[in-house]
Amino acid sequence: MADIVGVNRASGGYQEKRVQYDAPGAVLELSAALKWLWRREGIPETVLCIGTDRSTGDALGPLVGTTLSQKRLGPIRIFGTLEDPVHAANLTDYIRAYPSLLTSRVFAIDASLGRLPDVGTLTAALGPLKPGAGVNKQLPALGRYHLTGTVNVGGFMEFFVLQNTRLNVVMKMASCIAEAFVQSLGLS
Repeated sequence: MADIVGVNRASGGYQEKRVQYDAPGAVLELSAALKWLWRREGIPETVLCIGTDRSTGDALGPLVGTTLSQKRLGPIRIFGTLEDPVHAANLTDYIRAYPSLLTSRVFAIDASLGRLPDVGTLTAALGPLKPGAGVNKQLPALGRYHLTGTVNVGGFMEFFVLQNTRLNVVMKMASCIAEAFVQSLGLS
């Protein structure tokens, strides 16, 4: 579970864009937001999909990573799939093995918990992502830009909530993210 770090809304362009995954035109709108991020900061060198397949609500990142790893994305590296997830228990190992995760253009993707009206919201934003913040984990902030998907309601018994999140919603959110990402690179 992630928390957004140091993001402010700006007039003119935007620092953060929110899209409801099931809204008409969601993929196009999210793709446009990602294109804006790429124009501003450059196309990502790495996509870091954070989460675990052992929790329905936290599987958003690995589902996106698995889908993207099956696409032809050129030199963009994908970390975090269903087969090889990146999560709280092994994130620091990944950073040690790949120190460029702290310095290169990393696009971090993670699930988040939020308010009931925000469930299903995908948020693309500039700045690093603080993984694990939603479940009180102390992990390093990562990414030049990031995307979070609010998969369920937070604030009480987060681990139980994550275990009881509808897989259908998480899979549809992951599909929207992956499709928008590919479109944003002009590959679809």
